[in-house]
Amino acid sequence: MPRDADSLAELLADARVWRLKDATAAASRPVWPTGRAVLDARLPDGGWPTAALVEVLLSDYGLGEVQLFLPALLVDGAQRDAGAGRWLIWIAPPYEPYAPALAQQGLDLRRFLVVRPESATEALWAAEQALQSGACAAVFLWLQGSDLRWLRRLKLAAEEGGALGVLFRPDRHRFESSPATLRLALSRDAAGLLQIELLKVRGGQPASIALEP
Repeated sequence: MPRDADSLAELLADARVWRLKDATAAASRPVWPTGRAVLDARLPDGGWPTAALVEVLLSDYGLGEVQLFLPALLVDGAQRDAGAGRWLIWIAPPYEPYAPALAQQGLDLRRFLVVRPESATEALWAAEQALQSGACAAVFLWLQGSDLRWLRRLKLAAEEGGALGVLFRPDRHRFESSPATLRLALSRDAAGLLQIELLKVRGGQPASIALEP
């Protein structure tokens, strides 16, 4: 399942990928329900924005950041709506994904790739290529940091390819400027509730939400 940047480049160079892009680029992109009514109610149009960059700021890894997006990525959710054959790509995740658990929850592992680049620059390049290819339903990228120029490139790539781009970064970046369509910060309180701060919501209002595990 893990792939390196060279393998991803070969995949995206396949002519079938670009035919898929041509066939879907003009299609409208619906939002994907989060699976949490209280969160959907706070998001414009009631779900995660597609063809957009979402930035998730974390106080630590393993807070439930992946689980927050899983309902939108299940076979009967985003993968169906996005069109047959589109990929879900994780780039530089901090932990090795446990494939049996993902499959048990309904993720289609046949269209799931993990890319482990050797540097942050390679990770950003891989994310940009995957997002703009038109072959991906969603691209998750974990980074310690990045400059504003690269964030703009990722946002434009997501818009061009019609993909949901999710960038996970440490919470220390919350006071920096970001072109992301949606920015949220995650933490856990003493009771174990997932605290979500909507810092930037295009077409909506900032808010704080507590979700049970």
